[in-house]
Amino acid sequence: MILPKEMFFTRGVGRHKDKLTSFELALRDAGVARFNLVRVSSIFPPHCKIITKEEGLAKLSSGQIVHAVLSDLATDEQGRMISASVGVAIPNDQTLYGYLSEYHAFGKDEVEAGDYAEDIAAYMLATILVGSQEEIDWDSQKEIWKMNNKIVRTENITIATRGAGNGIWTTVLAGAILIS
Repeated sequence: MILPKEMFFTRGVGRHKDKLTSFELALRDAGVARFNLVRVSSIFPPHCKIITKEEGLAKLSSGQIVHAVLSDLATDEQGRMISASVGVAIPNDQTLYGYLSEYHAFGKDEVEAGDYAEDIAAYMLATILVGSQEEIDWDSQKEIWKMNNKIVRTENITIATRGAGNGIWTTVLAGAILIS
């Protein structure tokens, strides 16, 4: 059984005349191009600890198969705003699992995309913790979600930029990298 114990967030942007190379350069900018990334669905494991990118990278080896929740988007249109975000919602009770969400969009800045990704993750978690919208509340003073008196922490990693145009692809990438 593979059960990740730690996770870190990363993000990057790449630009190149070739779309795939633009993606590779975004992976390099994010610091994760040297791994064999396997996209997984969106569960934040019980007892998982969020660590810094530097701590996480130090625990991984080149060529290693690494599970990741990734969001990416590319454009070759000059000036077009693109964003990629991964949000997470974590219940205070660490024996429960949380949710990660991938969101990417045209025309959204980092704040808009990040907030939306967090909201998606919080909503998915709410549907299993409380089951009804009426019992979900955002506490803006404490910046936490309350779900039927179950407190939930949310955060995100987001990147947004404008397309370079002139035959150049621009790719944005945000990721949650899981470490077993």
